[in-house]
Amino acid sequence: MKKKLVALFLTAILLFALLAGCGNNSGSSSGDSSYTGKDNDTIKLYDGTYSELYIRHHIMKLLIEEYTDLKVEIMDEMNSGLRFDELVKGDIDMSASYDGSLLTTHMKLTPEDTPEGMTLYEFVNEKALADHGVYLLGKQGLSNTYCIGVPEAIAEEYNLKTISDLIPVAGELRFGAEHDFFTELGPAKFAPFTKAYGLDFKTVSQLDINLKYAAMEAGELDVMIVYTTDGLNRKAGLKVLEDDLGYFPEYNAAIMVRKDFFEKYKETAPNLEEVMAMTDNLFTDEIMTDMTYLVDVEQKDFKDVARNFLVEKGLLK
Repeated sequence: MKKKLVALFLTAILLFALLAGCGNNSGSSSGDSSYTGKDNDTIKLYDGTYSELYIRHHIMKLLIEEYTDLKVEIMDEMNSGLRFDELVKGDIDMSASYDGSLLTTHMKLTPEDTPEGMTLYEFVNEKALADHGVYLLGKQGLSNTYCIGVPEAIAEEYNLKTISDLIPVAGELRFGAEHDFFTELGPAKFAPFTKAYGLDFKTVSQLDINLKYAAMEAGELDVMIVYTTDGLNRKAGLKVLEDDLGYFPEYNAAIMVRKDFFEKYKETAPNLEEVMAMTDNLFTDEIMTDMTYLVDVEQKDFKDVARNFLVEKGLLK
């Protein structure tokens, strides 16, 4: 009887040890956004949902892995609101962003809220750091703001040069934009935008961001929300209307990080801040438009586009 009890006791100990070993396993799946391991040698981030963000994220990955001992893991796509939440929570440490996104989408403010004597970039950086513990690094040189695009034929037919020119004819025109433009995340969205300009379109369509240009080229839309650096504007032959009320804010591109980002990785990459500053003023609107055109129109791999750009700039061999 005693032998059986000892055997059962030893079996229980062995089983407990095995379970404990499984529970302490530091390996994680590609979808796990938590950092594991004591060395903090891998930066994790979620990708964006369109070509410009793919390119900007991959450029940072290439530079960081070339000039430091860190690795960068780019995980699944996620919209800007969720990426911001993950950054604030500390589940990721960095994300490509824009000062205009911080202002309107994440802080629910408008350009008029910027204090006199401060730029929008300075204001949102100060407030984001104080309220959320995150901030933007140096501006990367491009401003990918919202704009309104119409086919050249529509622009000529209705003599459209500014967004205000749409007011008397909006009832004859069909408007479309991606789903994200119809959310309630801040003033730079459909409802407050159309209210500010007094626009009442004939029809309004919510489309997948990858399908809206196809709908425009098929003649199913007359007016569409677009972005300054989108190469598909060029392919679709769109005329971008002037935002004559200055409704949409600047969207200066920059990498957003947590306040403890450089401290966290200083042992593995003491030069990380200098490496990431390599992208300060690296782009222009025209440069980014050319790159997104290569990806979205010519179907080039965004990883190749990013690497070739850095090689041309002399930042990679």
